[in-house]
Amino acid sequence: MNLREMFSSVKGAAFMPYICCGDPSQEFTVKLIKTLVANGADAIELGIPFSDPIADGPTIQAASNRALENGMNPMKAIEIMKKIRKEEINVPILPMTYYNILYSQGTEKFLKMLKDAEASGVVIPDVPLEESGELSRACKNTGLDLISFITPNSSKDRIKHIAKNASGFLYVVAVLGITGARAKVENQALELIKNASSMTKIPLVVGFGISKPDHAKAYIEAGAKGIIVGSQIMNIYSKYISKDGKGFEEAKALDEIAEFTKEMKKACVGK
Repeated sequence: MNLREMFSSVKGAAFMPYICCGDPSQEFTVKLIKTLVANGADAIELGIPFSDPIADGPTIQAASNRALENGMNPMKAIEIMKKIRKEEINVPILPMTYYNILYSQGTEKFLKMLKDAEASGVVIPDVPLEESGELSRACKNTGLDLISFITPNSSKDRIKHIAKNASGFLYVVAVLGITGARAKVENQALELIKNASSMTKIPLVVGFGISKPDHAKAYIEAGAKGIIVGSQIMNIYSKYISKDGKGFEEAKALDEIAEFTKEMKKACVGK
């Protein structure tokens, strides 16, 4: 299933959780994705850990560090994607990473490997529109959507320009700064969604700072067609990782994530 098919078939707004591939283990990543999808996730943003992130807050940085320490790398992430597909998980999967990883592997070569692993698109937050020509062409050549970003400080003209060149969906950054669960909805994000909704028909998906069903409801009422939650999911399962990193109450973590996913999905469909 590609993103267009997903948005056309989903009831209400899409719930699209972000997870960090390989945290705290490769096996858990597969179980986590299966749990998320079984309980309502419509797509998965799969973070490929990188040593020097620019958009990730403390929670995702800690998850990335654990994954890297446990040996996660881009090739292993691709193998996990292939394993997920063998488990008959058919929702869109969107690898998220930084351009250095693509460049070091060979941009088009790496994108082809992602496509062969049945990715639907890619999220590369450190490539601005003005510098995205090569990456955009490579994504088109391989049939992957390149997700574009708008932020609360994007002007109306810039939003129109970015939206015109966007594919898949437009990622609305709800807060200025890095990722991380926040306590409240940002009014500037609500205004951004309302403004962007009047300028483009491409689906708007909101991320950064969302941690509660009420957050999702507010953004959806403003016009969002999808909700991304990452840090809160990691906050949930990291509670069950022992301080020395050697113990993990996996079953309890998955049970709590299942309940959280159900609640977020209810909010996305308006219940």
